[in-house]
Amino acid sequence: MPSNPNASSAASIGKTATLVLVVGMLFSGVCNTILNKFQDMQCVGNCDDPDPKKRSYFEQPIWQTLNMFVGEFAVWSVYLYQKYQHKLNKIAVAPPSAINQLDAAAIVDDVDQRITKVEDDLPELKGWKALLFWIPTLCDLTATTVMNVGLILTSASVYQMLRGAVVIFTGLFSYLFLNRRLRVYEWVSLVMVVVGVGIVGLSSVLFPQKKPDETVLGGDSFDYSSLMGVGLVLGAQIFTASQFVIEEKILVRYKVTPLKAVGLEGSFGLISVLAAMPILHVLLGKTHPSFDVVQGYHDFFDNARVWQTGLAISVSIAFFNWFGLSITSAVSATARSTIDACRTLFIWMVSLSLGWEHFSWIQVVGFITMVTGTFYFNGVLKWPFVTDEEEEQAENERAPLLPRDE
Repeated sequence: MPSNPNASSAASIGKTATLVLVVGMLFSGVCNTILNKFQDMQCVGNCDDPDPKKRSYFEQPIWQTLNMFVGEFAVWSVYLYQKYQHKLNKIAVAPPSAINQLDAAAIVDDVDQRITKVEDDLPELKGWKALLFWIPTLCDLTATTVMNVGLILTSASVYQMLRGAVVIFTGLFSYLFLNRRLRVYEWVSLVMVVVGVGIVGLSSVLFPQKKPDETVLGGDSFDYSSLMGVGLVLGAQIFTASQFVIEEKILVRYKVTPLKAVGLEGSFGLISVLAAMPILHVLLGKTHPSFDVVQGYHDFFDNARVWQTGLAISVSIAFFNWFGLSITSAVSATARSTIDACRTLFIWMVSLSLGWEHFSWIQVVGFITMVTGTFYFNGVLKWPFVTDEEEEQAENERAPLLPRDE
């Protein structure tokens, strides 16, 4: 029976589209963390002082959180474009062209249609019920702000590696609040992640990052600010895991597309951050300049490099969400875990090449241990004593709880 050249061509284009989306997701994800760290390193006060220790740098975590929600809010443009395409398709139904296979919005639309078919029996999330997403948004806001403080105190690669600890809290919370049964091998995987995170944190303390006012790498043999940074990033993962679990609670009861969910959280996040700014200014502004709104405004807008970097961060967040949601239809959840591990590796490589940190074998061991445990927990790697049926059942249970892209 002769092969169909059109089908072969479509499959080839489909693979090309997936590759483009994966590369786009990796690039935008790496840019996001690197740009945040680069913004932290910008001098905003006394920059001409010959004593580098008297200079002040951009340390405004709440403004960086605002950057993130602006990026998520921008996802509404893709959602509205998708709805517009949907109306056009109803007016004139045409066979999909090969070029459209490369359209990320079209792929997102396909994901939304398949989700809708599966969840037709669920009520749609609309009206006042949409406010339910404000709860995970507050978790996201807290986690992001705390992590931004942690990023100021530690290196970009350690920050990104420690974010992988979210799998620990997500696994525990799903066991406690979603009645999910964790198998023995999944507990072993979580222990591996804990050990890996501990080693990465130790490397950050023993081999601290290069500070903007230092001419050489490192400093004291024990760096307490790095220890605090590690603690803040790890503590923030509790709020991130809470966000995932609460989102899952909402999604099992209501029908909502992933793109709309990101847009809702972007909207609620913008409102919440803008409302929180004056409150934090009054409560913490005098003792902690990082939460001084007036100082933050001048630090952000009076320095061209800072606000331009902020704009780039928002764009990278928007594209990261766009690419991430788009490839959902093309790759599995386990592949997404692999992509995220590669993202961390690239962030590390970029930080090393820029001279922001130095190479540490302890960090290598911690990263490998943590990623191996995460891969086993998410099903990328399979324990030899686990059957295919057990692994398939575990994958179906864990899929909704895998971190979404942000």
